[in-house]
Amino acid sequence: MNTLVAPAPVAGVRLARLKAQPRKPGEASFFFYDAHFKNDAVKILPGEYFVHDEDILIMTTLGSCIAACLWDRHARIGGMNHFMLPEGGDGNTSGRYGSYAMELLINELMKRGASRGSLEAKVFGGGAVIAGMNTINVGERNTNFVMDYLRTERIPVLSKDVMDVYPRKVCFLPASGKAMVKRLAPSNPEVIVAQERAAAQKAVPPASGAGSVDLF
Repeated sequence: MNTLVAPAPVAGVRLARLKAQPRKPGEASFFFYDAHFKNDAVKILPGEYFVHDEDILIMTTLGSCIAACLWDRHARIGGMNHFMLPEGGDGNTSGRYGSYAMELLINELMKRGASRGSLEAKVFGGGAVIAGMNTINVGERNTNFVMDYLRTERIPVLSKDVMDVYPRKVCFLPASGKAMVKRLAPSNPEVIVAQERAAAQKAVPPASGAGSVDLF
């Protein structure tokens, strides 16, 4: 396992700078110092995203949700989102939905200097982590959506770890494009269960009808 080392004074200054910056709608804001990786970090919650050109560790935990990590190899800038369902209603502008979450992430990358034609993707999540949810297939629907979306946008998927029954912890370094994933025991941690049940309820249809990924 590679260990990321950032001198404490530099890390402290960067965290203070990041916390002081105004946040855009949907942009992650939970910054902290990760003692395991010895690196500044930001946690992405469902419906959020984060883009940066420094190797601050972007982290999230997934059940049936999807995290797409996009990276521009030339501009050396990247970002991650975290969405819960493929589609919302017409004109929905919530990052909980894949159609808007992907657009939000790509647009922010381009504003920061990335080129749409240079983007590469790594995709995680879509696990069937709650017993009895297979009939709704939230994880499978999310996975199919993001893969179809990236194929349509001609963004190559360098690597993925999707579906199965595992929750996952994902870490991404946006400047280097390095992604790491840890499969968690399928024991339905409380936070993930609450998140997945909320997604499952919203997913019930109406009655009318790249590189490598490291394990850590």
